[in-house]
Amino acid sequence: MRRRFAVIGHRTPSSGKINLNDLAGSSGRLDVLVRSVNTALFKSHGIRDDTDIILHLMGGPGPPRRIWFQGSRLRGVHPDERAIAGQVAKALREPVPPLGQHVELHTGLWHSGGGIEQTLLEWGRDGVRAFVLDADGEQLDTRSPSGDSIGFILSDDQPFSDSEVELLGPMERISLGSTWLQGHSCIAIIHHIIDSRAN
Repeated sequence: MRRRFAVIGHRTPSSGKINLNDLAGSSGRLDVLVRSVNTALFKSHGIRDDTDIILHLMGGPGPPRRIWFQGSRLRGVHPDERAIAGQVAKALREPVPPLGQHVELHTGLWHSGGGIEQTLLEWGRDGVRAFVLDADGEQLDTRSPSGDSIGFILSDDQPFSDSEVELLGPMERISLGSTWLQGHSCIAIIHHIIDSRAN
């Protein structure tokens, strides 16, 4: 079962320079996003080829940008926060591509314009069954999401904005428990549950 993760970085810059020595501060909590990439894609040895993750950089200046790490093709990216953030920094030096146009920056690493709405449109075309992580949703460990490809939408350290809540309103919600966890921890639990069912 293919897995896709979409993480929204509300304050993460979409253009310009970032400070690799201050990912949690002036870089708009980019640390939260790169930890999610690390957990989503990297195993003890190798990369998960059944998983993609898209970072949504919404903090400006300029239009939002999406950065897509494609596990099945990704090469040359090391599993540490600074290295992953360095790849994001390279993307920010490039103009934001127009909606619907994905530009490959590095093997398995793409960027494009747009926000979560555009990602949901693309997932819909690809037949991805999407879920929103919500503490009030149905417990993931009590249900068996079906389909060849499933997607999970997470926020950074901030709750979804009002416009995001409205956009995501009709979608299925799943919970990993009543305790609010950091995004990368949620991703690890999701992988564990799906891996356990596959074995």
